[in-house]
Amino acid sequence: MSDSRRGRTRSETTRRAILEATRDELAANGYDKLSIDRIAAAAGAGKQTVYRWYPSKSALVAECVLDGYGFPLTNSVPDTGVIRRDLRDWLGTFADLLAHPQTAALIRASTAAAAESDDVAVRFYKHVTAAAEDALAERLRAAAPVDDTRAVAAAEALIGAMLYRLLVRQPATPQFLDSLTDTVLSGIQGTGGTVPTS
Repeated sequence: MSDSRRGRTRSETTRRAILEATRDELAANGYDKLSIDRIAAAAGAGKQTVYRWYPSKSALVAECVLDGYGFPLTNSVPDTGVIRRDLRDWLGTFADLLAHPQTAALIRASTAAAAESDDVAVRFYKHVTAAAEDALAERLRAAAPVDDTRAVAAAEALIGAMLYRLLVRQPATPQFLDSLTDTVLSGIQGTGGTVPTS
């Protein structure tokens, strides 16, 4: 193997080490207290290397989000033929994910970064929530004659309510998940779309 190829391999290894260290730093300390010095030390990289590749904290977090570090958001929505059961099961899986301390900390930190940077906000939506939104909207359209706008709005309501619950540090209890499911389905039925819930 040539030296140039070894150099590229080392660079990619270093980049991934930096992103993994960023994920761990965000989970441990949040966005506001994110430390480039600690990230460089944990990654075994020079501080100047981190600054050269990522001129700001938000740029570093944006790449962390882009590469999907620490954001295993479930996109698959069950299809048993019963829409209420399927939505409720999906929400239960989502709630279990959000209950994991590292995932919760990463999402809170990324939300803070997104508030500061349009780039992070776009990447967070595209690489974390958009696929889940699309899957939910598709399942809703399959269950009822609901137009695309209403299906997307319902999907956003489900995801948004769960993320809000996380940000205000309130547990997504089974009772809350039942109420959220019923409220969204009732809203769709109220628009003229008859949703078979059982």
